[in-house]
Amino acid sequence: MSKRILVVGGVAGGASAATRLRRLDESAEIIIFEKGPHVSFSNCSLPFYLSGIVEDMESLVLMDPETFKAQYNIEVRVNNEVIKINRSKKTILVKDLSTGREYEEHYDKLVLSPGASPIRPNSIEGIYNQNVFTVRDVVDIDNLKTYIKEKSIKDVAVIGGGFIGLEVAENLRLAGMNISLIEALDQVMAPFDYDMVQILHKEIMDHGIDLILSDGVKKIGKDYVELQSGKIVKAEALVMAIGVRPETKLAEEAGLEIGETGGIKVDRNYRTSDKDIYAVGDAIEVYNRLTKKPTRLALAGPAQRQARAAADHIYNIPVRNNGVIGSSVIKLFALNAACTGLNEKQAKAAGIIYDYVYIIPQDKVGLMPNSSPMHFKLLFEVPTGRILGAQAIGRGNVDKRIDVIATLIMMNGTLEDLKELELCYAPMFGTARDVVNHAAMVGLNILNGVFKQVPVTKVRDLVENNAHIIDVREKYEYEAGHLINAVNIPLSQLRQRVDEIPTDRPVYLHCRSSQRSYNAIMALQHMGFDNLYNISGSFLGISYYEYFNDHVTGRNKILTEYNFK
Repeated sequence: MSKRILVVGGVAGGASAATRLRRLDESAEIIIFEKGPHVSFSNCSLPFYLSGIVEDMESLVLMDPETFKAQYNIEVRVNNEVIKINRSKKTILVKDLSTGREYEEHYDKLVLSPGASPIRPNSIEGIYNQNVFTVRDVVDIDNLKTYIKEKSIKDVAVIGGGFIGLEVAENLRLAGMNISLIEALDQVMAPFDYDMVQILHKEIMDHGIDLILSDGVKKIGKDYVELQSGKIVKAEALVMAIGVRPETKLAEEAGLEIGETGGIKVDRNYRTSDKDIYAVGDAIEVYNRLTKKPTRLALAGPAQRQARAAADHIYNIPVRNNGVIGSSVIKLFALNAACTGLNEKQAKAAGIIYDYVYIIPQDKVGLMPNSSPMHFKLLFEVPTGRILGAQAIGRGNVDKRIDVIATLIMMNGTLEDLKELELCYAPMFGTARDVVNHAAMVGLNILNGVFKQVPVTKVRDLVENNAHIIDVREKYEYEAGHLINAVNIPLSQLRQRVDEIPTDRPVYLHCRSSQRSYNAIMALQHMGFDNLYNISGSFLGISYYEYFNDHVTGRNKILTEYNFK
């Protein structure tokens, strides 16, 4: 007898589960219920409709019910909301939103993929005003664009500095809007560390977006937003992008177990506490293989893999569950930013002893067109050298480098493994010693105590406390911009000026990107110096780290001029 499998929700999780089920069983009866008007759309592409990069709304819809039926023999019922699960009878109660009619359907197996909904805090006055929007589906993004066009709106506030918030802000800015980006935390993009994210802060500010950090929304008016600080921001429309909440109401009311993170609890096969009900996607709780703790991960790639695994298990195909690490990428104006695994905050919270590398090599051979610096941060466990995570920001292929690191993490790779990794090379694509190989070599030096380092986050304290800092760049580089109390001893003159370097106090060396200062430290250590520290990130990293906060606070600068090249 053929199975009857019902799927609640479409897009990455539900649609992928349904099509995999069909490939496994041609005779099964498969029905997808989607409460919205579209069962399969590119939700990650939604913000790009605002700028016209995606030219028409229809192209966001990937597959309609008729195509599902024709290609997969899967019935899709859009505008049909599942409002109740009766586990004892193995039925669901469905409401046809176009007619109001309610009806029951029986299942042998049920797959839940309800997704997550944007958060709208009820504590904010005016949160449900007609000029307040969220971005979850095609209808949402079309409503926002239509409102802006019909009202001839120029001033928009975006609340939330995560992936959706940044992409919406960027695309509205590209469309000619005046944008205020408001984030309650002290940084945008929480997956990135504070030192790395300053590069993105500069990019946002340089493109004319008013970036407001460490401030939340108190009240929304007709043409303004009042912040917790009392500041008034002009805004005729507002986009809420402060996060999502898993849609668990249906599961909770059915008595299914909810995990400690608030997502639907599933086993390694994505089966809920009911053996005939599976759950995938943004609404579930998953296992982080690095922290060894449950988490939630609202990403399309993991949702599709979960969907395949759930479908396979329904047909008794063994499933391998590796857990998640969290890998993501974003384009922000001229920059690309990607990350995977743990950042420093997460490593500390998990109680993992770690250290890190921050390097800024060229992303391809310097003679090649469009060669540019890539800021790359690699976290590793101490003392094992096991790779924990990485972040990369630059104009080049950051995704390639982060994908390499993600692969190593999933294979429990170490710095030694990464150092020996053989990767493609041609001058137009990279360097003979790729960014990731370079990071591994520096990481091994740090792990093995070859030299000591201090991060860019400590440099302001060093300057303000009049630490002895040596700038080993050439004189013309120093004169174009330097730390206010740094002594210039170029690497080319170092061996002739050794007597100028103190031995009775810590000495901090830097260059443009830390390579020349590392060479200087190695030479000096062979001469007997043991009081040396390399400033990780050096002058280029310091310039980015200081820039945004210098401008928004008006504090005294610790350098004469910035350098971003």
